[in-house]
Amino acid sequence: MAALSMRRRFATWSAAALVVLSGVVGAQSPSPSQTLPLPGPESGQRELVVVAHGLGRSTWSMRPMTKALEKAGYDVMPFGYSSYCCSIAEIGTKLQRRIDERMTPQHTRVHFVGHSLGNIIVRWVLTRDTLPERVGRVVMLAPPNQGAHAANTFNPWFGWLLRPMRELQADTAATVRKLPPVRVGEIGVIAARDDRTVKVPETMLPEARAHVEVPGGHSFIMRRDDVHALTVQFLRTGQFTDSVARAAPPPF
Repeated sequence: MAALSMRRRFATWSAAALVVLSGVVGAQSPSPSQTLPLPGPESGQRELVVVAHGLGRSTWSMRPMTKALEKAGYDVMPFGYSSYCCSIAEIGTKLQRRIDERMTPQHTRVHFVGHSLGNIIVRWVLTRDTLPERVGRVVMLAPPNQGAHAANTFNPWFGWLLRPMRELQADTAATVRKLPPVRVGEIGVIAARDDRTVKVPETMLPEARAHVEVPGGHSFIMRRDDVHALTVQFLRTGQFTDSVARAAPPPF
């Protein structure tokens, strides 16, 4: 009975930690924000957008962003992966193969939109010698570009379960801190002002062209209408317009 009780307690602790690590603790579903106009695709163009989710999530978590990008006229490729089996390099290699399979001569460019860990996988792909063809722009949502101290806190306990976690630590030896600069495309970063999983300073990237903050936390940043509008705007123009950023609703 004692052994059974211990196993149950461990399972409970594990589940709680996964919730914290995915940024759900203390977060709520965002209140509806005003609908912002999304510019449509240019006539005759077909651009591919690769969408990569975060640690412990699935493609379903990025569904609101995927729908917004499709509404804007993009061909969207949701990229799913397991956070439990593979390193960043192994996941990145899988992403490279998927892009090669999906890209066609009709795709004039390939863009990337990522959340949290998904951005680090994209960075890994874009710093390899075998780059995808016709790389366009990258929008990073709450990316742990400088590593995340939350990963340092939980890695001793749960790094064995979530393999990429140790690579996201705020440590000079961590994979995320050793990636070379991205020399292709243009990068825009959208940080969550009240993020307790990836702090705003941890989202910074020297080669990023633009950086903007929106209210809210880590878990649901990809569900915000203002973030959808900012993402499409950067993919179109390579910049964030102040008027769109200021249109963000109050923190939820």
